[in-house]
Amino acid sequence: MTDSQKDYRIVLFVALCLIIGIVAVYIKVQKFDFVGFDDDLYVTQNHYVQKGISLEGIKWAFTTFHSANWHPVTWLSHMLDCELFGLNPAGHHWTNVEFHIANTLLLFFILFRMTGTIWRSAFVAALFALHPLHVESVAWISERKDVLSTFLGLLSIAAYYGYVKKSSAKYYLLVIVLFSLGLMAKPMLVTLPFVLLLLDFWPLKRFHFQSDFQLRSEASVGDALRKNYRIILEKVPFFVLIAGSCIVTFFAQKSEGAVKPMASLPLKYRMANAVVSYVKYVLKAIWPHKMAVFYPHPGSTLPLWQIFGAALLILAACYGAIRTVKKYPYLLVGLLWYLGTLVPVIGLVQVGDQAMADRYAYIPLVGIFIIVSWGAWDLFKERRFQKIFLGMSAAVLLAALSWVTFFQLNTWKNGVTLFEHAVNVTKNNYNAQNNLATALGPTDLDRAIRHYKEALRIYPGFVMARNNLGLSYSRKGNYKEAALCFTKVLKIDPQNTDTRMDLANIFFLQGKPEKAISEYREILKADPENARAHYNLACMLLSQHKIDQAVKHYNETLNIDPKYSKAHYGLGNILFRQGKIKEAVSHYFKAIQYKPDYVQVYNTLGSILAKEGKFKKAGVFFSAALKIDPGFSEARANLDMMRKRMSK
Repeated sequence: MTDSQKDYRIVLFVALCLIIGIVAVYIKVQKFDFVGFDDDLYVTQNHYVQKGISLEGIKWAFTTFHSANWHPVTWLSHMLDCELFGLNPAGHHWTNVEFHIANTLLLFFILFRMTGTIWRSAFVAALFALHPLHVESVAWISERKDVLSTFLGLLSIAAYYGYVKKSSAKYYLLVIVLFSLGLMAKPMLVTLPFVLLLLDFWPLKRFHFQSDFQLRSEASVGDALRKNYRIILEKVPFFVLIAGSCIVTFFAQKSEGAVKPMASLPLKYRMANAVVSYVKYVLKAIWPHKMAVFYPHPGSTLPLWQIFGAALLILAACYGAIRTVKKYPYLLVGLLWYLGTLVPVIGLVQVGDQAMADRYAYIPLVGIFIIVSWGAWDLFKERRFQKIFLGMSAAVLLAALSWVTFFQLNTWKNGVTLFEHAVNVTKNNYNAQNNLATALGPTDLDRAIRHYKEALRIYPGFVMARNNLGLSYSRKGNYKEAALCFTKVLKIDPQNTDTRMDLANIFFLQGKPEKAISEYREILKADPENARAHYNLACMLLSQHKIDQAVKHYNETLNIDPKYSKAHYGLGNILFRQGKIKEAVSHYFKAIQYKPDYVQVYNTLGSILAKEGKFKKAGVFFSAALKIDPGFSEARANLDMMRKRMSK
């Protein structure tokens, strides 16, 4: 057997072990639920995604800024999952695991091909596969964008290696295409050209330097400059794509208020948190504990010793890496990989309220893993029994990481377990308190209210928690407290139309329809194209027997949104009472066309047909209603009554 054949057998063995390791640790995610934290935006309440792959969905994916992002490839991935698995979370979870497996194998093969070292490359891949900080990226369905963009980014690096070896325009074009797709999965991939330059330095060694980093003497200065210039010049198309991605991403995030204005969080606090977070990510990589889905931003409360201490550590690490770059080039490459790939999410442009997030470390930690793997090899290369010692140490470390990962996964079973854990391992976590309350709401409303109040104790200006508390009071029938919550929200945010609608609904439930109607008219003054406001106003006007005005607002609703099923149903009911049966039926059919599970419409159509003596057709509609909702008693009673009439 040749050395080459032996190497590739080892490579296949390593790949198989990596796959088995990931499956063994992550297999239980198939039993996990959607967590309700962004999963509703991405899947469970997103009708475009739930329809699966369609022309309408593809168009929407490429034109929407939904969820404050522009990532059409990610949307298409979720649509494909719905096409294959529907709303069964097991399939969605397992797709993430499959991407994680693919990313691990790609990372291993890329490092092996570039460096020619099997075991150091394998150790980097194993750390990537099993590290607890990567649980969030893999176990969270909404983080499909993370594992998907990494997959496309690693494919880009693999294609780039082919381009470097063969100088082929086809490979270069493939890199551009894969990179473009990666940006359309998650814009964090903007740092890829920077990573490619690092790989050009080590291990590809494309830059033309002497050992003392002077230009090579055997080549002319001009020739060497041209060769180095080409390495940088070939990255220019990447930066053109990056500029476009950054512009689109900024407008996407700004359109939904995700980007924090500088006045709300001054730059000095952002910079301080960024410096400290760089060190915290490494500390969590070394000692993974107290991992949470949300870490509150410290704002102005960071101790000065942490800020200056973190800055000194970073400067010392950079100084040490530069001083030893001739002997240990992987130190500088790994460090700059880590520092550079975190830049888009380190918080200088603050998106959201978090200080840091485990998912942000998915790509950056590869740089730290490279340092650990190659550094350990060099540290012990002169020692006796080096391979045995390193092998045993690696096995113990990977077993420990797998153990922590296995139990960290348990926090992702559902929304309650996820946010209970976050509340327990962090302090003053208003966001986790709010999300825990939301997860508890359907089963334990009293406990949910307590957590909403705790969120507001920590952060009195938390509009979302205040509004959610109002909704919870409304569900309990405590309309007075609900109205008080909504009123406080509107004092903080007078343009919050959703809260004003909630307040209008409370007024209606309190028997104050005129106040409710007044609130809806206020909404429509500010936003005349608000279809939901027109619809709700129409319903309230109808309850006041103001038929003509109700019809007007139903029509306004449908002018704005022709697919608004409830408006079709409401208008159909009015037309039916006016004796305009044909027009009413037309609206009923449009209602079920746009909402196929609209049981009330099937029941109504069945009743109309039964009155006309068309019992067979009526039975079809009653049966359709009961197929959708077997407990729909009105349809059941209508069907039984019709059968009795037919038997006579």
